[in-house]
Amino acid sequence: MDKLFLQHIQMDNQLKSIFFQLLRIGLWGEGNLSLDQPLTVDDWNKVYRYAINHTIEGLIYDSFSFLEESQLPPPSLRLKWAVRVDQIERHNTKMNSVIAEQFTAFSAHGIHPILQKGQGVAAYYRVPNHRISGDIDFCFEEDGYAKARNFLKEKRIKFQDTAGFSLDYDWRGIHIEHHKKTFDFRSPLKRSYLKQLLKKYEHAKQHITLNGVPIRLLAAELQLLQVNVHILKHLITYGIGLRQLCDSARLYYATSSQTDHEALQQIYAKTGILKWIHLLHKILVENLGLPKINLPFPYPEHLEADWMLDEVWYSGNFGFNDERFEKGKTPTIFARPDSPKRLWQNFKRYVKYAPQEAIAFPLIHTYSKFLGKDSD
Repeated sequence: MDKLFLQHIQMDNQLKSIFFQLLRIGLWGEGNLSLDQPLTVDDWNKVYRYAINHTIEGLIYDSFSFLEESQLPPPSLRLKWAVRVDQIERHNTKMNSVIAEQFTAFSAHGIHPILQKGQGVAAYYRVPNHRISGDIDFCFEEDGYAKARNFLKEKRIKFQDTAGFSLDYDWRGIHIEHHKKTFDFRSPLKRSYLKQLLKKYEHAKQHITLNGVPIRLLAAELQLLQVNVHILKHLITYGIGLRQLCDSARLYYATSSQTDHEALQQIYAKTGILKWIHLLHKILVENLGLPKINLPFPYPEHLEADWMLDEVWYSGNFGFNDERFEKGKTPTIFARPDSPKRLWQNFKRYVKYAPQEAIAFPLIHTYSKFLGKDSD
């Protein structure tokens, strides 16, 4: 192999290692950056680009206050980064306002939404306003989804029913999604058990306060299940970035003392994802710095998870900018380049770790896309 190419690979691996150092410092608010030599302007531009691709530029930015002056990015990039983080903060402030406004409006009409992911998870971060939230996700208690859909029609708010048993719309410039299903499981074989879980944990819901309004969240065990199966769902399809893994790490860290660890392990086992959860846990501990003590149960020794971290690293935010496929062809019925190839590769990767989910994906996705939408 060409010597220059080997040097290029080595440089990339070194920079990747530094990137994860910065991420851990920003995520946990501690630690020092270890460098053999200062990063070049080109190095910092790559760090910035990868941070954006994984939508964690706020977390990397949070590491800067722990760096020595000589380790910081060039002033021009630092300013550009600060402007971007200011935009993130402003967007999150607006999202919190919209969430509070919607909860108030829905509650007044006897509708009981539950906030999923996004700002609900951001509350567990060191600096909540630095977590990027793409949109607002709501699921609902009992028949709340149908009631909320009727509410939107009455208020003449334009929405569209989408694949995945959901609908979406914009409210004051913020994108919002309503979901019939609380969890992103594809296999219909789990439907009965998931209903039992929701009933069992009905009185263990958590709350956060946004703009003076108490916002309902799932119980800690179910929030972990919801966030983690969302990661798996996207890994089985086109991939997912580091932001969602950071969500999982911060949730485990913040809710460790509140969760029933044995019950959580049983939930993962009964939903058929425990083997995959072990892979996730290893990455959270060994690559993202989650203290092992905050895991609900140990993962097996000698578990090989580097391949999954590589998939996360290359795919980035929902696989939209995966450099491995940027020159691939985009078939008419698919949204991303080389879609059939990517879906088949991911099926083979994950079928032995979560077989029901991998097998059910193409069937349920097709059904939800063409037959599972609501219509008036």
